[in-house]
Amino acid sequence: MQKFLDALMPMLPETEYSPVCIAANAAAARRELLRRSFDFIIINAPLPDEFGTRFAIDASQCPGSVVLLLVRAEVYEQTNAKVLSQGIFTLAKPTPAQTLQQSLKWMAAARERMRRLEKRASTVEEKMEEIRLVNRAKWLLIETYHMSEPDAHRYIEKQAMDRCTSRKEIAQEILHSIP
Repeated sequence: MQKFLDALMPMLPETEYSPVCIAANAAAARRELLRRSFDFIIINAPLPDEFGTRFAIDASQCPGSVVLLLVRAEVYEQTNAKVLSQGIFTLAKPTPAQTLQQSLKWMAAARERMRRLEKRASTVEEKMEEIRLVNRAKWLLIETYHMSEPDAHRYIEKQAMDRCTSRKEIAQEILHSIP
């Protein structure tokens, strides 16, 4: 393991990869994953307490983490087939330094793409929440003040424009003010 770390650490400069956390086995790594999140998780299989495939799959479930599993060449195909559907990158050992550096760049690219997708997903979720709130407020206006659906919609839109606020805020005020 020390030989691997001696080769890997120069490829992880603090300016780009910080902090770097090293775990001696899968159990310690799992405990560390419970404490904090990691952008990149590199697993040098086999681990002292398990092969590493199960840990790689578990680690790939952590939001925003990109996992690289290094395995012996003789088990590469079988292991890769097992973890590929989980989005885990796999490399056969021994791995040339240049290949490992390229893999780190691929992992960084994958992480950036994941960040954009996560941001887009949260934007969509926020928009859906706004639509749900506005719809609930409209139905409350319809039930309470016997407005038509277009009138209730227009009322919320106009209030938001007149008060320079969002439709979501107007909807929340309506939901809180009408019993």
